[in-house]
Amino acid sequence: MASKRDYYEILGVSKSVSADEIKKAYRKVAMQHHPDRNPGDHTAEEKFKEAAEAYEVLSDPDKRAQYDRFGHSAFASGRGGGFSGHGMNMEDIFSQFGDIFGDDVFGSFFGGGRSNRSSRSRGTRGSNLRVKIKVNYEEIARGTTKTIKVKKYIACNTCGGSGAKDKNSMQTCNTCGGSGQVRRVQNTFLGQMQTVTTCPNCNGEGSVITNKCNTCRGEGRVYGEETVTLDIPAGVQEGMQLSMSGKGNMGERGGAPGDLIILIEEEQNTQLHREGLNVAFDLYISFPDAVFGTNAEVPTIDGRAKIKIPPGTQSGKIFRLKGKGFPSINSHEKGDQLIHVNVWTPQNVSVDEKQTLEQMQQSENFKPKPDKNDKTFWEKIRETFS
Repeated sequence: MASKRDYYEILGVSKSVSADEIKKAYRKVAMQHHPDRNPGDHTAEEKFKEAAEAYEVLSDPDKRAQYDRFGHSAFASGRGGGFSGHGMNMEDIFSQFGDIFGDDVFGSFFGGGRSNRSSRSRGTRGSNLRVKIKVNYEEIARGTTKTIKVKKYIACNTCGGSGAKDKNSMQTCNTCGGSGQVRRVQNTFLGQMQTVTTCPNCNGEGSVITNKCNTCRGEGRVYGEETVTLDIPAGVQEGMQLSMSGKGNMGERGGAPGDLIILIEEEQNTQLHREGLNVAFDLYISFPDAVFGTNAEVPTIDGRAKIKIPPGTQSGKIFRLKGKGFPSINSHEKGDQLIHVNVWTPQNVSVDEKQTLEQMQQSENFKPKPDKNDKTFWEKIRETFS
């Protein structure tokens, strides 16, 4: 499966451009590959969808910030409507972004414009919601599924989201004739110029309510609760945001719902700590164990592991368990577990122990004699995290 193209590359802009420049760039690309200009051209249709997906992310400040930081992995696959960035159908594109390239352009070129599939937009789009999700180290390593209850605006069951008391309480807008747009033709020295604007009477919906629903009072939505299932991909990290499309607040009068923004919080582990993709553990051993060697059992993300401490191990030695760290959300790379050995120095000793230590102090074997090949502390750190 081919990897996704960079969103900035799709729109032909740099990462430093403004929101207005992104909108202009999208309009240019969308018009170039628009289905009405390229009938039957499946390649053009895919590029049209690709541009809409890029604009959906880059036109939203929050999504754009997450994309700049984490790339496509910020919008990983999920359930219940799908995380944003997993493809858009044509109706979604026309309902959300149709006003950007408008019917006036296509009417001028193709004599009358497109069908009404994109000329009217039902209601007002709902706002985004934010939730925080805590995940522990094991859930980060394997990925997890969370089921949460979200308090938000949901569609009114009484009117089905229309805002009208019944089907007879909706009538076609007299101002625009149901198109949701008002056309005006002006005579200029260049000839007739046609402009198209959103109908001020119905706000582009094409219909007006004559008798409002008693439950939602014409809004088409009520405040309620929805159970949402989230698939958290393996490799997420503190501060990462995932965007779940269509799971935010329901819009007014059948308007498209907003998105659900999921902020990832890591639960701290009492024994392990995270260093990027690696997980680290401080192992304390006694002086005799350092001299004679020993076998030790250490905690890992998903259980415990046994390691062998060879005789003569120095304090500060770092052992590495390959592949026992965290997976990368952007690739197949996986971190390691780093075990940092600390030789424990007793704080209190008995009289006999003190005499034994004093005898050892006089022995040549107990005087520090670092090998010239031994790495310094900073060399070990650089080697560990390089």
